Amino acid sequence: MARRVDVEDLVDRTRKGERRAVARLISLVEDASPQLRPIMAALCRGGSSRWRVGAARIIGLTGSPGVGKSTCTSALVSGYRARGRRVGVLAVDPSSPFTGGALLGDRVRMQDHATDPDVFIRSMATRGHLGGLAWATPQALRVLDAAGCEVILVETVGVGQAEVEVASLADSTVVLVAPGMGDSIQAAKAGILEVADLFVVNKADREGAQATVRDLRTMLALAERGPDDWKPPIVSTVAPKGEGIVELVDKLDAHADWLDSTGELERRRRDRARDEVEAIAMTVLRERMVDLHGDRRLVDLAGLVVAGEIDPYAAADELVNDLAK
Repeated sequence: MARRVDVEDLVDRTRKGERRAVARLISLVEDASPQLRPIMAALCRGGSSRWRVGAARIIGLTGSPGVGKSTCTSALVSGYRARGRRVGVLAVDPSSPFTGGALLGDRVRMQDHATDPDVFIRSMATRGHLGGLAWATPQALRVLDAAGCEVILVETVGVGQAEVEVASLADSTVVLVAPGMGDSIQAAKAGILEVADLFVVNKADREGAQATVRDLRTMLALAERGPDDWKPPIVSTVAPKGEGIVELVDKLDAHADWLDSTGELERRRRDRARDEVEAIAMTVLRERMVDLHGDRRLVDLAGLVVAGEIDPYAAADELVNDLAK
């Protein structure tokens, strides 16, 4: 039996920014600990206005494999730290088929920040999840938020529905493309123009970078947007050299200001909370259905359906009513 932890103490130490406490809380969240409910309740309870959950800016980074997401994420960490901001990073990796853990561990590519007390880096495994995000990502974001991170960067594996998923979690979504990879054409096909708040043409020192920028500008010009809508900027970067990172942070700050001034931030976070509550409710219902699989009530209803005394929809309605009691 797993050892129970003192949730209140762990959350209190997390609010103080203790790295071991932060790591422990995220592990409990990722492992769907039986104490997950009291953990979430404690995280959302109390704390000063500065450290309240919901204070952090969440920035999602996505793009096809090979565009340099991890390098760009590391450069962004440096950019925000240069401005004195505490930064959290959730790097979502494919799962190991043997352990269920993240294949790349805690990202050797971000070791430059490993000793910085104001940077929290954590890899999370998708654990078979088809999109680009781990199922526990929303809860892990709350942990980093409670730890006082002012900016949280979420880097996806860049496969499946990653672009759409990260947009549903992030305040600002950054889509990375690279010259010579066909990303600009793929962007239109994948519909990411609808979710991207900012485009980054990384590896901009390569041949074809300017053509990629032109392609993106053409597609953005064709998109239907109102006069007051945000118009996604395009930033060219060479992440390993830090080129373009200052401009990237400036554009992200400008987007944050726009979100605040238009009320869009509140709307996005309300939609995010709605989706999370709905997902949790569906999980609870599925768990109860599993518990009912061999239940006498379900067996009786199945018998009535076979006997023709009740139709399957009416039987399902009765079962749902029982679940709600």
